[in-house]
Order: sequence, then C-alpha cells, then structure tokens
Amino acid sequence: MFYYYYDWTYILVVIGAVICIAASARVKNVFARYSRIQSHSGLTGREAAEQILHRNGIYDVQVIHIGGNLTDHYNPGNKTLGLSDTVYNSTSVAAIGVAAHECGHAVQHARGYVPLAIRGSLVPVANIGSMAAWPLILIGLFMNGQTAIFFINLGILLFSAAVLFQIVTLPVEFNASGRAVKVLESSGMLYPDEVDSVKKVLGAAALTYVASAASMILQLLRLVIIGGRKRK
Repeated sequence: MFYYYYDWTYILVVIGAVICIAASARVKNVFARYSRIQSHSGLTGREAAEQILHRNGIYDVQVIHIGGNLTDHYNPGNKTLGLSDTVYNSTSVAAIGVAAHECGHAVQHARGYVPLAIRGSLVPVANIGSMAAWPLILIGLFMNGQTAIFFINLGILLFSAAVLFQIVTLPVEFNASGRAVKVLESSGMLYPDEVDSVKKVLGAAALTYVASAASMILQLLRLVIIGGRKRK
C-alpha cells in the first residue's frame, strides 16, 4: 500500500491547491483595492442590498450582519442575506458589488431559477460524497476482488456528486453576478466607471469558483486513476 501514498498522481492535488490559492489571493487583492474607493451614492452594503431587494419586489428577505471577511452569502432556507464586516457598513464600490451579487441569489430564489434549485438539492449528497469518498476508496484498496471494486466505485460515485455540485455552482454564480451588474447599471446606484470596478471584483470572485471546480475535477481524475490500478 506504500505505493499508493507516493506516486505521481499527487501532482494533480498540488496543481488544484495552487490554482485555488492563486484565485483566493487574487480576489482578496482585487476586493481590497476597490474597497478603498468610496461610491458616489454613499450607500452602505446593507442599504444597497435592501434597495435592490425591494426593486425586485422582495420584502421577506432579511439583511443581516455576519462576522468574517468575504463570508457574504444568501441562505434560501431562512431567507437571510448575510453581509460580512467588510461589506455591511462599507460604502465602497466593492462592498456594494458584493451585496448586489448576494441579492442576485435572492432574486434567483424568488424567481425559481432552476440551477439554484438543482444546486440546493445536491448539497446533502455533495457533503456526504466529499466526506465519505476517500474512506470508501481506502477500504477498497485494502481489499481484493469484486468487494474491493465495489467500494472503490462507490467512493468515486459519491465524490462525483461533490464535483457535480461544484460544476452546477458555476452558472449560479455567474448569473448572480450578471444580475448584480444589470441592476447597478439600471438603478443609477453607481456611476458607469464604478460599475466597471464592480465587474472586476465580481470577475475575480468568479475565478475562485472556477478554481474550486477545477481542483475537484483533478481530484476526481486522481481517484479514477487509483481505482483503475486496483482493477487490473
């Protein structure tokens, strides 16, 4: 079994990790840069979010303050839109852009956007898959015959669900950013040059989701290769 822990497939994991680290560093740098540029409107992230929600006829979503940095998210379960420390009370164009993006998810939920519903349905399976895949595959590697193949295939199948979740996340995030840019342009909350800045912030954020999906695909490829060795 020593062979399985020291082989070339580890490079796939390293490549995925490097991609994710680079994307994360970029979004933090871009957000920090545009966090120093205050919007002409003087709206805070919270105020912008509330205006956008109301413009879309959404009055049952509560905008709340949450801790952390770039931990902003929309929770469709309890209809809360959480804005982080660097967004909630900030009047920067970056903060308004992030708030608008999260509002995009709330609008998706209200309008019945299908990819968002699909992603939500995949959450339980994806969570189980990401946690159980490797233990099942390791059990299979220590066994022989059809039983070994069964555990390995089951592990790969479960991990595939986690990969599918990451892939479905991409159109959900891109669509939310598209909605954010559109409403900021049409509402007059930001000047055109400020909207351009928002596009850069959201574009950098989108890369983190692409990087995460790529990393998961590389990990899945590694599992398939390892499983293939056992089947020989």
